Amino acid sequence: MLVAAAVCPHPPLLVPEIGGAKQADLDGLRAACAGAIEAVRATEPEMLVVVGAGETTRRHHAGARGTFRPYGVDLTAALPGRAPPDEEPLLPLSLSVGAWLLEQAAWTGDVQAQEVAASTPAEECRQLGLALAEGADRLALLVMGDGTAGSSANGPGAHDPRAAAFDASVVEALRAADPSALLAIEATLAAELRVAGRVSWQVLAGAAGEAVLDAEVLYDGAPYGVRYVVAVWERHG
Repeated sequence: MLVAAAVCPHPPLLVPEIGGAKQADLDGLRAACAGAIEAVRATEPEMLVVVGAGETTRRHHAGARGTFRPYGVDLTAALPGRAPPDEEPLLPLSLSVGAWLLEQAAWTGDVQAQEVAASTPAEECRQLGLALAEGADRLALLVMGDGTAGSSANGPGAHDPRAAAFDASVVEALRAADPSALLAIEATLAAELRVAGRVSWQVLAGAAGEAVLDAEVLYDGAPYGVRYVVAVWERHG
């Protein structure tokens, strides 16, 4: 049963060693992510699963590591727990940033991670989320994903006039704790807008099912032309 979820973006710039001179620009985003994780911690879940897009769909065990070496720093982040000392970093960027956020939060509970192939259809995401929710009496999710990359002219992708409406619909779905709206996101449109959070959000929708959830959006902005949203869902009552 899903008891809570924190929704966070996964730009590598969240890691101060990568952000460099720009790191102060994202202090508000980092604080919002920390607040979302603390809200989830307060629900006392028995298991936390970090969900993020990657090249394939597979589960990662406690202690699994990711590296930020492709972004210019010799830094790794690991899920809480122990991994074999000679194990190579396997986590994709989304889960690496999730692991880094948990390190900053000093998370000590049971943690796994679910990588989801970026092309996974909505129904498969829903079924995956449902299976996660059925696998623990008190499940929490850390859901990693960015919005569009073309919301302004200074983004990494060309400005796309469809981006604003797309991002607004996602923010409203997160603010309303509306799983059906997340499941209705069109995969083709999301791919065209370079959205990195579609499959993660749809796994969240599957885990939530028809539960009544309280929701709050803690951050909504596009400081570098990519839409970043931080939200918290908690089971009502």
